[in-house]
Amino acid sequence: MSQGHAWVLGATGQLGRAAVRALAGDGWEVTAVSRGGGRDGRWDDGVRAVALDRDDDGALESALGEGCDVLVDMVAFTPAHARQLRSLSGRVGSAVVISSGAVYEDDRGRSFDTQGEPDGFPRYPVPLPETQRTVAAGDATYGTRKVALERELLAAGDALPVTLLRAGAVHGPYCRTPRELYFVKRLLDGRRRRVLAYGGGSRFHPLHVANAAELIRLAARRPGSRVLNAADPEAPTVAEIGAAIDAVLGRAAETETVLLDGPSPGGGVGDTPWSGAHPVVYDMAAAERELGYRPVTGYVESLPGTVEWLAGELAGRDWREAFPKMARNYGEALFDYAAEDAWLAAYDRGRGA
Repeated sequence: MSQGHAWVLGATGQLGRAAVRALAGDGWEVTAVSRGGGRDGRWDDGVRAVALDRDDDGALESALGEGCDVLVDMVAFTPAHARQLRSLSGRVGSAVVISSGAVYEDDRGRSFDTQGEPDGFPRYPVPLPETQRTVAAGDATYGTRKVALERELLAAGDALPVTLLRAGAVHGPYCRTPRELYFVKRLLDGRRRRVLAYGGGSRFHPLHVANAAELIRLAARRPGSRVLNAADPEAPTVAEIGAAIDAVLGRAAETETVLLDGPSPGGGVGDTPWSGAHPVVYDMAAAERELGYRPVTGYVESLPGTVEWLAGELAGRDWREAFPKMARNYGEALFDYAAEDAWLAAYDRGRGA
């Protein structure tokens, strides 16, 4: 028996691919919407692919026709996108929209937006609940725009029930900014020593695409207006992530990790995509209580698929070509081996090595 008709916007992105599979597997009739109208080879044949740019005036409204039972939106970033969804309230039964943990700020007003400032990294409660205050809504940053989006959608109330999922550090195949690249590339390049800031103890709660898809599947079955954190069952430290990737690539006995007591000494040395002065660990109790969420995978058990995909993407290609958004977001310092080697040489001299 069909659950109904589900539309997925951003269907060929990292999260969208997994969400389409999960919904189709749960009995939904799925329309997969993306700018290119492409398909994932693992989708069920019954999935209908549609080419559409949601920012083209009237395109989404026209294509939606008589509507759908649930609309899943991976690519809603602004209040304008929220207003677009609200305008469809008569034709959409409910919605599931991806938000971000970037909306939170700590009790001193620090957030991801201030992390580059002196003592600017937020110190959140551990674990971090959905009731934690957020940054002010506005147009200035990714986080402020997501807050504006959330508020606009929650104001829709009974007219359009919306589940907003505040995603952690998304990982898995098809990621445009894969944090695991930090360790995988180093190992594939033959590097056996690495430096980790903050004693390798930084924690930035990850979210595997399969767990995100499970949250979406459950929210589609249980419409409501709410915000929920979205994360894996565990939040490993940077050092634990590195060790797990070593094991996947069979290099566990060959690597040495040098731990810094504090932040990077400069030049990006020891500064990973997870590095932060304080832990970011999301409370998943609300999702468990309201949706019956149970993770379908853990970080370590999901790693082989991620690492295999990364290695394939890097084969014969410069990392900046394979992952241009990663290069834009993190810069050349992510793999500045010369700076790393110079620091390690000074470190070894200091130890009398």
